[in-house]
Amino acid sequence: MRKNIKRRMQIVWLVAIASLLLSGCIKYDVGTNFDNTNSGEIVQHIRLDDKLTSFSGDSVYEWLNSIERRTRKLEGKVRRISREEIIVTIPFSNGIELQSKFNDFFNPNGSSKGKAPVSEAESLPKIESNLLLFQSNLLLVVRNRLIYDLDLRSLALISNNGNVLANAGSILNLDFSLKTPWGAKNIQQKTENAVLPESNGKQLTWHLNPGELNHIEVVFWLPSPLGIGGLIIILFVWGGFYLRYKFMPDPKIQFQAQVE
Repeated sequence: MRKNIKRRMQIVWLVAIASLLLSGCIKYDVGTNFDNTNSGEIVQHIRLDDKLTSFSGDSVYEWLNSIERRTRKLEGKVRRISREEIIVTIPFSNGIELQSKFNDFFNPNGSSKGKAPVSEAESLPKIESNLLLFQSNLLLVVRNRLIYDLDLRSLALISNNGNVLANAGSILNLDFSLKTPWGAKNIQQKTENAVLPESNGKQLTWHLNPGELNHIEVVFWLPSPLGIGGLIIILFVWGGFYLRYKFMPDPKIQFQAQVE
């Protein structure tokens, strides 16, 4: 018990001192990219500053290794750019799988499928992450409503008298992005937790606030391969009948003419 308390105090002082010495030393970008309703991927780009790695030692490398382990459990791929930088790609084939894999990855302690080791759970602050995706099929298109709530209050270190001891925003640079074929529309929320995005073509990017609650809500449309494929088949069959009876003689009339 004393070892756990001592370890947590070391992490607290590590982040507190780092916030005074370092600036923007962790860059964490999370992107959700849709091709259509049946294809997409979760992409994460994590880059650590050299000053952080030299300051904190092996603990940050173990954190990156834990990300690699969780990614492979979810059938994803990891590309190691360097010892301090990785790109994670986790594919999904539908909205239900996206929701399941996303929440399993960012809540490893709450899922039996991607449960983290005890040592890892003790060393990491508790972060509540929950992504919901509601889909409505309208034949040729699918309406999607994505809601994402991320509680980063555990990243704000609080002293005994209630004053903020360290500002995690000076250390962490966290972004969440959504890219779809037809773009997306952010839903304005009149809450203090709502985060407004930046638009870049068909991609929306939210800059998340460490130490706070973050709420994202967005609506977007996706083409339905099943509905479009069905429409193509119907048009193909209709075109065949049209050509058959418009430009080709009726076999019965042709047979009668031959008999006469």
